[in-house]
Amino acid sequence: MSNNIIIETRSLTKIYRTGKIEFKALNNVSIKIKKGDFIALMGPSGSGKTTLMNILGCLDRSTSGDIFLEGQNISTLHDSQLAEIRSKKIGFVFQTFNLISNISATKNIELSMVFAEVPRSSREAIALELLKNLGLEKFIKNLPTELSGGQQQRVSLARALANNPPIILADEPTGNLDSTTGLQIMNLLKSINKEGKTILLITHDASLKKYANRIVTMKDGEISEHR
Repeated sequence: MSNNIIIETRSLTKIYRTGKIEFKALNNVSIKIKKGDFIALMGPSGSGKTTLMNILGCLDRSTSGDIFLEGQNISTLHDSQLAEIRSKKIGFVFQTFNLISNISATKNIELSMVFAEVPRSSREAIALELLKNLGLEKFIKNLPTELSGGQQQRVSLARALANNPPIILADEPTGNLDSTTGLQIMNLLKSINKEGKTILLITHDASLKKYANRIVTMKDGEISEHR
């Protein structure tokens, strides 16, 4: 495998079973993602985009096939090993922000570092620096419910960056935002990509394709277009 490939899947298949009914969410998906790529993963609902992202992010397992992360085959790892990879190698940004409502913006960011075993003495300084860099220095003690949608998504982005992971997975990160705020989030993602992070963006919004250097389109659990 080339040193420039950060993620590679080989014949990735995911089958969900309900009683005697089978649904093939992914069908022999093979893809190579290079370090520093900004990929827009597109396709209709039910095409397999989120299933693929969940497997790439070590949140779910494939039924068959292999997935390599930085050259390591992670398909056969134990849950605890996947959790460690997830906390140190991958940052997640979700449409619904997924912030804990009863703790401050700073503490939300620190929490991701607890799981990655970052020393307590470093966590607050890292969180405050990230919030400052994202223009949220005035809101460090605010609860998520005291922030606008755009501010919450920036906190979510700071949390994703807290452990300095090489990969950012963003699932419809602008889906709950107005167009102006959505563009601000996309510009932040683009600047993070220019700093060397690999970004995989799930989106239904065709206007966001311009931020990506590669477009991958899925349909019926398969990659239908790749450029």
